[in-house]
Amino acid sequence: MEDTISAIATALGVGAVGIIRVSGPESLRLVNRIFRAKEPLSSSRPRYLQYGHIHDGKGVDVDEVLAVYMPGPHSYTGEDVVEIQCHGGREALKEILRLTFSEGARPAEPGEFTKRAFLNGRLDLTEAEAVMDIINAKSRRALVAAGRGHKGALSRSIREIRGRLRDLVVHLEAIIDYPEDDIEDVTYDETEGVLQQCYDAVMQLRKKGETGQILREGLRIAIVGRPNVGKSSLLNRLLQTDRAIVSNIPGTTRDIIEEQMTLDGIPLVLTDTAGLRDTEDYVEQIGVKRSRAILEDAELVLVVLDSASPLTDEDRKLLAAVKNRPHLVLLNKSDLAPALSREEVEALSGGDVLSLSVKDGAGMDQVGIHLRHFVMGEGSDAEMGLMTQNARQGMLLEQAAHHLAETLRDARAHLPYDCLTIDLTQVLHELGEITGDDVPEEIINEIFAQFCVGK
Repeated sequence: MEDTISAIATALGVGAVGIIRVSGPESLRLVNRIFRAKEPLSSSRPRYLQYGHIHDGKGVDVDEVLAVYMPGPHSYTGEDVVEIQCHGGREALKEILRLTFSEGARPAEPGEFTKRAFLNGRLDLTEAEAVMDIINAKSRRALVAAGRGHKGALSRSIREIRGRLRDLVVHLEAIIDYPEDDIEDVTYDETEGVLQQCYDAVMQLRKKGETGQILREGLRIAIVGRPNVGKSSLLNRLLQTDRAIVSNIPGTTRDIIEEQMTLDGIPLVLTDTAGLRDTEDYVEQIGVKRSRAILEDAELVLVVLDSASPLTDEDRKLLAAVKNRPHLVLLNKSDLAPALSREEVEALSGGDVLSLSVKDGAGMDQVGIHLRHFVMGEGSDAEMGLMTQNARQGMLLEQAAHHLAETLRDARAHLPYDCLTIDLTQVLHELGEITGDDVPEEIINEIFAQFCVGK
């Protein structure tokens, strides 16, 4: 990279400290021109903070700062980098940034520092994407999982799979191209074995990634049920605050209420829906329509029933609608005499059923345990190896698994080797696109455009 870039690396606002980051071949020279200290920054020890002042070239000190020079390639971007730590006021940051521009730096594009780290080989693509996961982590679990990705956990696993498949392709192509040579043949059984192991490894990564994606984005939970069964009370109990209006009048909740919370380190996106029922009220009809859309989009559905009332046709329709989807049935009002059959509910829903009283909190601990098990699985090792995974990575893993399954089927049918190598070449491309080893430039640009300026 021939040009030098500069940007504010901290959130723009009022704070104790703000940081301006400069990267590129001219970073040290241009900061030297605006930094005053006992000795030039170029004479100071690399990677050590030096005290001084930023001046505007007209004899006016702009701010008291600490500056540090990090020569490439052993810096974040792999280039010469200078970071200036100043007071965190908006005007101080903007003025120092303006001075770096006046000395020849250009404004950094979104994600350009991390993009340069990728292009200079400091990070692979999964490690670079994990930077944003660390920044946006909504819980400690998400932070730890993102940290694994930043340390290369996902890319190491993918490169190991890719290496085995590449060796297989090279061997098969050698047999195809030089049948007359004395090349050790590989049996279809051996090919099957390698393909099966690689397929299983990809599927395991995807499974871990699905959990990691929940930690990254939050588990979308829809709270559904007839009017007046306690949906809003359940939302308030989970949030531990009176977020939704609670009333004995059916149809009080007419609009969608969405709130975020963290339960045992797991980010949840809770949606309290309007009661699902047939109604003549136009406004309530709109709420019911939105509720059905939320129900379809949810990753987990909490079905709330009134255990003190017999099942209605609306209850039965709702249980049938969620039967083949991840769900948990909550029999609310357990503090009252039961009027419905738990066995019938279990048979209709085909899923787990819990009794609770939202009013006094009885049974709420079991709801929390169930939600944790749904996301993390059971056992003390449920979190081992967990890593965040974004939609792009997940889609490519699914495509790779699909093509591996096709290749495995062809190998079992003893199709010619060249048929196998065609699909395997596609798998290698898909896995390489995840790590950045084989990815088009426009995809790289799209990925880093999602970053903040200064990252």
